[in-house]
Amino acid sequence: METPLRIALFVLVVGAVATSVHVYLYRRLFRDTSTRPAWRNTGKVLLTLLCLPLLLSWVVTRVLPSAFIVAVYSWTWMGVAVYLLLALAAVGGARWLVARTQGPRGVLAPVAALEPAPATQPSFAELTVTAAPVPSPAPVDEDRRRFLARATAGGAVLAAGGLTGFGMWSAFHPPVVNEVAVRLPGLPKALDGFSIVHLSDIHVGPIIQRRFMDELVARCNALKPDLVAITGDLVDGTVKDLGPSVAALQNLRARAGTHFITGNHEYYWNAGAWADGLTGMGINVLRNRHVSIGDAGASFDLVGVDDWSMRHGKKGYDLDAALAGRDPSRASVLLAHQPSNWDGAARAGMGLQLSGHTHGGQFFPFTVAVSAIWKHDAGLFQDGDKHLYVSRGTGFWGPPLRVGAAAEIVKVTLLAA
Repeated sequence: METPLRIALFVLVVGAVATSVHVYLYRRLFRDTSTRPAWRNTGKVLLTLLCLPLLLSWVVTRVLPSAFIVAVYSWTWMGVAVYLLLALAAVGGARWLVARTQGPRGVLAPVAALEPAPATQPSFAELTVTAAPVPSPAPVDEDRRRFLARATAGGAVLAAGGLTGFGMWSAFHPPVVNEVAVRLPGLPKALDGFSIVHLSDIHVGPIIQRRFMDELVARCNALKPDLVAITGDLVDGTVKDLGPSVAALQNLRARAGTHFITGNHEYYWNAGAWADGLTGMGINVLRNRHVSIGDAGASFDLVGVDDWSMRHGKKGYDLDAALAGRDPSRASVLLAHQPSNWDGAARAGMGLQLSGHTHGGQFFPFTVAVSAIWKHDAGLFQDGDKHLYVSRGTGFWGPPLRVGAAAEIVKVTLLAA
């Protein structure tokens, strides 16, 4: 459970980072490019107006859910600001390297003159010491400096605009379909070829709404799945506001039904209310329990746990409770939002774990950071006869960007071992 102290520390750290970034952007884009007071004042006002909603969006959207449009603009600007920062740092670093290798402008390194040696060596009394002249530093050319600052700023704006445009196109582009086949220990021969469509991290909210969901459902149905599994972070809002959009899931067609587990974001918006709402839509919500999939002749266990981040709360990740009363010799598939504790799940007999949460980083440079932080960041992993698939997510969260980590629908085909 998030404590007030942890929330306060999070807000302070994020606030300090966001403020520092906007101060840096002001200096590089406005202060360094012109001495005109009107231009600099415009920059101060503009970046303040862009920074404040970003700092307040987390609180405002919880107090006034209807103000989510403010968060949309703030998150979009967040993505632009990240790429502006990277572009400015990259171009500025290149300029610094060039300056270091060339040395001061207009100053040549001294070269010793070659003169014939004197016929006789001078006596000690005739020796004099003359200090070599120290070259004076070249005068600073303010016009040239300002020109370079403008060129740097202009190049950064173009680069950031191009990356942001591509990232937004990719985010709103239909998710790719990735198909994988997994040998599931203990799976009856009669269920060989059983297919699961895996969705995760859709994040229905201010941007992803009914139209996106209708298209997503149509794409899933076209894959003719036997079962649909949704591994959390389905929503970013209340049942009242997002229920009509989420209700599109009622149109999913799978003979073994649609099954859902909570992610960390459901807890931000009342996980219990969403569990009840989804149950009312005909979706099977697995909260630390398991169900049998198939019939008396051939079946396997589908196990669902609540989100790992809530494992110390009243209602959170509890694999032991989910496995209570289960025959350990049966084939099993575990739905767990985060790829955490895969080792423990494998030891408990889970042949396949389906997870999400990481988004694969969602957009560069966070793709690199997530890869460094998470041992299992995205894709299919195997340890002996146990498997884990971590989805990059089917929607997006925060900045509507996807760069280097395309959204995906995963079709998993189970094979008898």
